[in-house]
Amino acid sequence: MRRTHKMRLVAGLAAVGLATAACGEPPGEGNGGSGSSDTDFVGCMVTDEGGPDDKSFNETSWKGLQDAAAEGISAKPRLAESNAASDYEPNVDQMVKADCGLIVTVGFLLADATKAAAEANPEEKFAIVDYLYTDKSGKPTPIDNVKPLVFNTHEAAFLAGYLAAAQTKTNKVATWGGAKIPTVTIFMDGFYDGVQHYNKTKNKNVQVLGWNKKTQDGQFVGNFNNSNKAKQISENLLNDGADIMMPVAGPIGEAAAVAAKEQGDVSIIWVDSDGYEALPKYKDIILTSVIKGMDVAVKNAAAETAEGNFSNEPFVGTLENKGVSLAPYHDFDSKVSDETKKEIDDLTQQIIAGDLKVESDAAF
Repeated sequence: MRRTHKMRLVAGLAAVGLATAACGEPPGEGNGGSGSSDTDFVGCMVTDEGGPDDKSFNETSWKGLQDAAAEGISAKPRLAESNAASDYEPNVDQMVKADCGLIVTVGFLLADATKAAAEANPEEKFAIVDYLYTDKSGKPTPIDNVKPLVFNTHEAAFLAGYLAAAQTKTNKVATWGGAKIPTVTIFMDGFYDGVQHYNKTKNKNVQVLGWNKKTQDGQFVGNFNNSNKAKQISENLLNDGADIMMPVAGPIGEAAAVAAKEQGDVSIIWVDSDGYEALPKYKDIILTSVIKGMDVAVKNAAAETAEGNFSNEPFVGTLENKGVSLAPYHDFDSKVSDETKKEIDDLTQQIIAGDLKVESDAAF
């Protein structure tokens, strides 16, 4: 496993209330699953900024607990929504006090708050999406009561980059990110390499705007909540000639779809969830999506814990175990040639077999 970068969080001192659908309700009486269960096991979640309806990683992770409830694995799940970094610690602490069977924290930025709570409460069980604890050399430093749920999204993003290079009419494609953190740049690395692989095999020169894997430099908003800046970055990249764009920015990625609609003759590659379903208003411009199976990983972690089989062994999503994948082409299916479809299928099998090495410093 490769190194995972760490980021220190700025924790606020003021305690914040649990954010649920009905403001001010105690834990467990807000957003819940669609099913009911007699089990005493309760799955709980603390989101990152963007909340459970971000059409991206928070929403997909929350679906995992809702699915667990619908299948009788868990009672009605509990949710604490973070609106700022200062919410992380108090929200996790709220869940520690809420009699949770498993506390799932969503996102790289919750790593420190999760670690602190886990070490202070060794009897509690945690799972964290998008973070693997390591030392400075990159060696994993597991925490007994924390299960990492991580994803090698660069594998599926490589396929998306190859597809984008095959489909562009301007010979320019683009990607940009929210915050410059490993769980964002890993998508961008894969996308970049997929384009380069297309160029090499087809003797083409499709350019990638917004990210350079070699220099690890590119276009970033700096957070996951500034939609205005996200739209400006998108417009700039489109004005520079890109006609296919992959935003990696949670909820503000939608700003790219808005800009693309306004520009016309531009398509979007969504990430985390299937954008065709998550963004129905923009489904006619969603070429494909790089799917990250956080819902299945979260549901399985809840099931294992509920059955008394909790393990802190990391789950690493790959193309091989279907933890990451490329979504269907949907409305673009007839516009993607049979040749390109076959090439992408072949590339998928080559990556799974290890014959094609797809790499990123942010990989696990």
